[in-house]
Amino acid sequence: MRRGISILAAVAALSLAATACGSDDDGDKAAEAKNPADVSGTITWWDTSDATNEAPAYKELIKQFETKYPKIKVKYTNVPFADAEQKFKTAAQSGKGAPDVMRADVGWTPGFAANQYLAPLDGTPALKDTGDFLTGPLSGATFNDKTYGVPQVTDALGLLYNKDLFAKAGVTSPPTTWDELKQTAEKIKKKTGADGIYLNPDSYFALPFVWGEGGGMLDTEAKKILVNTEESVRGVEVVKDLIDSGVAVKPDFTDGYNNMQASFKNGDVAMVINGPWSVADDLSGKAFKDKANLGIAPVPAGSKASASPVGGHNLVAYAGSGNLQASYLFIEFMTSSSSQEFISDKLGTLPTRTSAYTTKVTSDPVKAAFQKVLEKAQPRPTVPGTGDLFTVWTQNYIKILGGSSSPSEGLDDTADQWKQQVLKDYSTK
Repeated sequence: MRRGISILAAVAALSLAATACGSDDDGDKAAEAKNPADVSGTITWWDTSDATNEAPAYKELIKQFETKYPKIKVKYTNVPFADAEQKFKTAAQSGKGAPDVMRADVGWTPGFAANQYLAPLDGTPALKDTGDFLTGPLSGATFNDKTYGVPQVTDALGLLYNKDLFAKAGVTSPPTTWDELKQTAEKIKKKTGADGIYLNPDSYFALPFVWGEGGGMLDTEAKKILVNTEESVRGVEVVKDLIDSGVAVKPDFTDGYNNMQASFKNGDVAMVINGPWSVADDLSGKAFKDKANLGIAPVPAGSKASASPVGGHNLVAYAGSGNLQASYLFIEFMTSSSSQEFISDKLGTLPTRTSAYTTKVTSDPVKAAFQKVLEKAQPRPTVPGTGDLFTVWTQNYIKILGGSSSPSEGLDDTADQWKQQVLKDYSTK
């Protein structure tokens, strides 16, 4: 999941010590066991979910796991998401205190794998029935043709809209192209006085526009930077046109995400581009006291495609674990179809397995709608330092949307900085 980096931090940009416990000593014996029933020992799991609202459901699953495998005990530690990436790096680098299993953002997995912090999972009990996984989430768990994570939950950006404002403006269906979105926004503004759309000025939210015009971030096989190609520039020009024409709100560059949410929840704006993580917040607003007023559709298409970035979390195994066999069994259990259905029902998350989209799951209109959104989703490039790439891009994206750089200038600067700072072996146009 990616809710958007702090825009304020991105503008300003122009380790925590590890404290978790490792495996018990009896893990070495368990690593040699072949029969799952014979695997024993204790493993530590770092869970990066919300400690108040999500962790209790995962603790319930741990109890179920320990019932199925009574010889294995799980030490649960909830680590704040904002701290977890650096905390794991610190522990793994020192060889002390890293967990056996971690819930890792999909964007962290390539970097962890490149530094050899993770155990490859191909051929292990952790990775079963790979054909059951959605393509996007599974692709985001690989690096250099090896699988280093098992997708646990997923998400993607969709078009969220206010059905009541649509109806008052005489709009009967959500737009399917950016041109239609512009026309819809103009009509809503004229008929209702509400703004058409609020666009988050975080570069992650630019991906549907860039991909929609046939652009991209990187070609990892050819080792080419694509963010400043003609196609990518056209995608950003679509965003700029929506803002400059007035159909999109001029975004707040210091707190864009929260201001976007406030405007949408209050009924001041008819559309936003956002993910399933925002729905609970959306429904707390006065515009959505009637939950049925929230519409969800795939992001509109550009001239080439409709595409949305895949987010979510993988379960990964620490390469230095003293009990990999128990770690594999735990990952397999927590990412199984039944466990994903359980978590989806409890927390409203989106499963990564096709078989987990049961009638019980899809009876929820939000999950059913985002299942369709996922059909048009695609993974981000799986390279180390993805977070750094977005930080640099957002700094330049803000300049573009604010008018101090043209789209071509801002994206050229982004490409140059990527090459200098992160992708030194990549070529640019």
